[in-house]
Amino acid sequence: MTNIILKENKDGLLVLTMNRPERNNALNAELLTELRDSLAAASTDDSVRAVLFTGAGGYFCVGGDVKAMNEGQGEELSLGERIYSLRDRMNVSRYLHEMPKPTIAAIEGAAAGAGLSMALACDFRICSETAKLTTAFAKVGLSGDFGGTYFLSQMVGAAKARELYLLSTKLSGSEAAELGIVTRAVSADSVMSDALAFAQELANGPTITLGKIKHNLNLAESGASLAECFDNEANNHMHCSNTDDHKEAAAAFVEKRRPVFKGR
Repeated sequence: MTNIILKENKDGLLVLTMNRPERNNALNAELLTELRDSLAAASTDDSVRAVLFTGAGGYFCVGGDVKAMNEGQGEELSLGERIYSLRDRMNVSRYLHEMPKPTIAAIEGAAAGAGLSMALACDFRICSETAKLTTAFAKVGLSGDFGGTYFLSQMVGAAKARELYLLSTKLSGSEAAELGIVTRAVSADSVMSDALAFAQELANGPTITLGKIKHNLNLAESGASLAECFDNEANNHMHCSNTDDHKEAAAAFVEKRRPVFKGR
C-alpha cells in the first residue's frame, strides 16, 4: 500500500486527497486505480455521507503525467488494451457523478485536462479565485477523457464548450465562477476551510434524500422522457418518505427546531 491517495473520514465526510505533490498531482495508473477503488468503496459505505475531493501541495491536478507519456510508458500495451485500461479508470468520473452522496471538489492551484474533467464530474466545486482551469488536451495533441466534454457541455452549452476545448482557454477561478463552471470562487488562503465547511454541511444532511435528488437530476440530464422522470420522481419521493430523516425533519418543523439528520 502507498499513500498516493490520502483518506480521512471526518464525521461522515470522506476527504480524498491526490498525493503526488512533486508532480502537481499528475495522474498515473497507480493514482487512478486507487482513486477509482476508493470512490467505488465510498459509494456503498454507510459511514460516508459526502466526499470532498482535492489535491496535495497547493495544486488540484494538472491532468495526465505528460512526462511519463513522453517516456513512452504504457506503449508496451496494444491499442485495444490501452483503450480498455483508460475506459476502466475513467470510472473515477462516473463514481463522482453518480454515487448517491454529494461530491465536492476543492480546487487550489491548477485543474487541467483530466484533472478538470474529474472536478467537473463532482456535484460542487469550491475554487480559489486565482486557480487556473483549462481543458489543456489540444495543447498536448489529445482529444480528452474522463467525461469533460459531457460535463462542460451540460454546464456552459455546446458553443462555449467547443471554445474551451478547441482553444484550451485558460480561466481563473473567478472567471470560471462567472461562467457557472465552479460553484464558488474564494480567496486562495480559505479554499480548504471553506470547502470543508461547505462539504460538512452536506455530510450532515439527509443522505438518502440527497442521493435520490442526484438520481432524479442524472436521469433528467440523460434525455429521459417526462413520463420516465415523473415515474422516477414518484418512486424516489415515496422511498424518502419512509426514511428516519424525513420523520425527523417533519418533527423538527412542528417543534420549530433544526433537524438532526442521521443519514438513514
